[in-house]
Amino acid sequence: MADTTQPETPESGESAAQPSAPEAPAKPPKPSKDEKRAERLARQITAFAGSHGGAEGQIAHIGRGAVRIALVGADGEWGVLVAPSRDSARRAAEIAGLTLREDFDGELAAKVRTGPYEWTRMAGIQLGGPGNPPAAAS
Repeated sequence: MADTTQPETPESGESAAQPSAPEAPAKPPKPSKDEKRAERLARQITAFAGSHGGAEGQIAHIGRGAVRIALVGADGEWGVLVAPSRDSARRAAEIAGLTLREDFDGELAAKVRTGPYEWTRMAGIQLGGPGNPPAAAS
């Protein structure tokens, strides 16, 4: 006897004759603008730390839409980076593995090594450095 059974039709209304199209691999989501900034800052922090035997840092608000990341290298060299937000600065430090301090306290400040440029520019008149140029006559 011949087999006379009919193939079952899908109950969901899909056609059994049409195979489903292969799914394209999911694209990873594009990083946000803040994430890109944090990654760029992290690369700069990592480069600084690599050049100076490691580093510590401190984050501080410096004005409208700007946060300072003060970096102090293990060798006493220091530098400053500016981030657009505290979250971006913290994310950059996290990516770079930077140890953050709550305050730029005496212990961290004692690690900073200053040179002639800083003494001349920041201490200037008080310590015998060159004074400010005289104001132009009006």
